[in-house]
Amino acid sequence: MLRIDLNCDCGESFGVWSLGDDVAVLPHVTSANVACGAHAGDPEVMRRTVRLCRALGVAVGAHPGFPDLPGFGRRPLPLTPSEVETSVLAQIGALHAIARAEGVELRHVKPHGALYNLAAQTPAIAEAIARAVAAFSRDLILVGLAGSALVEAGLSAGLRVAREAFADRGYAADGSLLPRDAPGALILDPQRNLAQALSIVTTGQVTGPEGRPIPVVAETLCVHGDTPGAAERAAVLRQGLLAAGIEVRGM
Repeated sequence: MLRIDLNCDCGESFGVWSLGDDVAVLPHVTSANVACGAHAGDPEVMRRTVRLCRALGVAVGAHPGFPDLPGFGRRPLPLTPSEVETSVLAQIGALHAIARAEGVELRHVKPHGALYNLAAQTPAIAEAIARAVAAFSRDLILVGLAGSALVEAGLSAGLRVAREAFADRGYAADGSLLPRDAPGALILDPQRNLAQALSIVTTGQVTGPEGRPIPVVAETLCVHGDTPGAAERAAVLRQGLLAAGIEVRGM
């Protein structure tokens, strides 16, 4: 039987600033990437999110990003690989402390935003992230863009990896994600999300520019929780995958 994990980025509110609707989205996914206080989130939000995941039976993972609250971690910062490694290690540790207090074990690590994109293309940054994960625990799964340098770095470090694809993002011809400001970068129609997800799971490819097929093999699909209509898209995705006979479960 075909199977896939559905993950979402969550816990990205901060203080009085609210982002996303975790309460509505999380019931439809199987893994949660919880912000660790660098690009978003704070200790109270982290704890509240972990408790919600525990109640729903959703696997919890760390979602470290560049330390850039004003830019939401979507601006690349000029950190050295050593600085990236230490920052990621500290962020995993912060979420682990809260998760442990709530009786929850961390399952995975997925970088956020600009750090994720940089690690996909830059081996030195990818290796720094893999070192941080391995130093913390080799039981953690490293999540990276399918076909990217981060996946290769994780495998080279002896980590379990989960290759990630996106139901709500457009792809460039080389298999990378289209920049968010490019036409077609965001796919917000729930049925188009489902069609792309089914294509990834059943055929291992997506339709790229000019209708050309792009190979994409993945163990987990991301639903962005910070875009409008995220809960509806997540619900349609899960229901549609199950209706197609695809098992949806944690990575």
